[in-house]
Amino acid sequence: MATTASPSAGLGDGIRLHARIAAGHRHRKVKWDKRYQAKYGITTRAAEDLPPAVLTTLDKLVAPDISALGLSGYARMDFRVRPDGQVYVLEANANPNLEAAEDFAESARAAGVSYDELLEKIMGLGSSYRAEWRAFYG
Repeated sequence: MATTASPSAGLGDGIRLHARIAAGHRHRKVKWDKRYQAKYGITTRAAEDLPPAVLTTLDKLVAPDISALGLSGYARMDFRVRPDGQVYVLEANANPNLEAAEDFAESARAAGVSYDELLEKIMGLGSSYRAEWRAFYG
């Protein structure tokens, strides 16, 4: 099991939600195929065992990447972490699945943010968002 996936979620005001990690073989199979997960003992869990240097790198990557991509509100950043600790940015997901049993909400719970609190926070971010184009059109 040579690859480690580490999605890290964040909210627009700087809240960093707990990283999560899943070890396995092929990404599509690891993420979506429950029989494949059971066969190979693949799980998704809180990333409590990541070395401090990896956590620091993840924290340093999330905010600049979200800003550089022009994202606001909330997003999920996906990373790969090699066994030697090298971190690679895979993608920014500007609209992650918000279902209670999915990674984004599970990451929030691992960080002590309930599902209801997460949804309230997202709705608050949305209701307070002022798009730049409104300055031109009123």
